[in-house]
Amino acid sequence: MQTPGINRRSFLKLGVFAAVAYPAIASAASSSAFVNAGSRTLSFLNLHTGEKLKSVYWEGGKYVPESLASINRILRDHRNGEVREIVPKLLDTLCEVAMELETKEPFEIISGYRSPATNAKLRSQGHGVAEHSLHMDGLAIDVHVPGRSLALLRKTAIALKAGGVGYYPESQFVHIDVGRVRTW
Repeated sequence: MQTPGINRRSFLKLGVFAAVAYPAIASAASSSAFVNAGSRTLSFLNLHTGEKLKSVYWEGGKYVPESLASINRILRDHRNGEVREIVPKLLDTLCEVAMELETKEPFEIISGYRSPATNAKLRSQGHGVAEHSLHMDGLAIDVHVPGRSLALLRKTAIALKAGGVGYYPESQFVHIDVGRVRTW
């Protein structure tokens, strides 16, 4: 006669389920905390211009137009001053990355928006930029975060499955975009 409770097989099945389900549940809990946040703040340091910005860009269930304009300005093409709208989904992805990294440090900007002229120039100089770079559409950013390793930044961005993540340890940055999900 079997006693009530968990047998070995049931216990092992439960363990396998927990191992598979926990990351998804933890990620969903994190995403839920992000979605339910009363406000969303981002901090940036533009390494090329020295400009700093800390801005609440989403509050009361909507984006703050003045803050978005300030973010667009700090993420401008530093080579020619051209400003383009940065897609809010990219900002949300960065905010979620910062939450996951548990940091208030600014994202140090290597490259935000890149004008078509700058992109073509960098491409012709052999810098390995894509011909149709998502930087030109306000969909990508190259960053690093003080106090956090590039490997951790990369791993965190990949786990969000929000878009592409490129890893450039020699150049000390991680590329994050909100295009299709892929890594390199």
